[in-house]
Amino acid sequence: MRATQLRPGMTIRHEGDLYTVHTVEHRTPGNKRAAMATKMRNLRSGSIIDYRFRAEDDIERAIFDEIEHEYLYSDNEGYHFMNTESYEQFHLNADVLGEAVYYLIPNTTVKLEFYEGKAIGVVLPDTMDLVVVDTEPTVQKATASAVMKAAKLETGLTIQVPPFVNTGDKVRVDTSEARYVQRV
Repeated sequence: MRATQLRPGMTIRHEGDLYTVHTVEHRTPGNKRAAMATKMRNLRSGSIIDYRFRAEDDIERAIFDEIEHEYLYSDNEGYHFMNTESYEQFHLNADVLGEAVYYLIPNTTVKLEFYEGKAIGVVLPDTMDLVVVDTEPTVQKATASAVMKAAKLETGLTIQVPPFVNTGDKVRVDTSEARYVQRV
């Protein structure tokens, strides 16, 4: 595909490594040629780079196999998953999963991404329902306002919630932004 077709969220092969595109900006500086300024994260090392593609450059988009797995548990070896069709079990390290570890609850069905037979990440649902395990007590007569308070969830993730959310409540969290959506 052409560089002008790059979009945030795409995964491409660049200089022999896989990169996830975070931002793309089309730039046409005066009388010079157009370029696509990108910010990308290397999936192997985790480093973030800025790279400028010429508009006419050809880019190889990485195609992944998504296979449904059930998350079982975590221990000192890593996070254990089971293929829902073949019942084959294996584990992944936290560095492969990244921020997704804050949304993994036992018996949750997720899709794992494989590239050339190797697991490289997890595709989470858009939202997850998680239980609040620690937050400040509710203030009497608190109404919905712009004031938020910190709440620690069952997976260790800390998010900002409205004042009426208490310890023990179940909340829906947007997995892409680690943001409170609603009380469930």
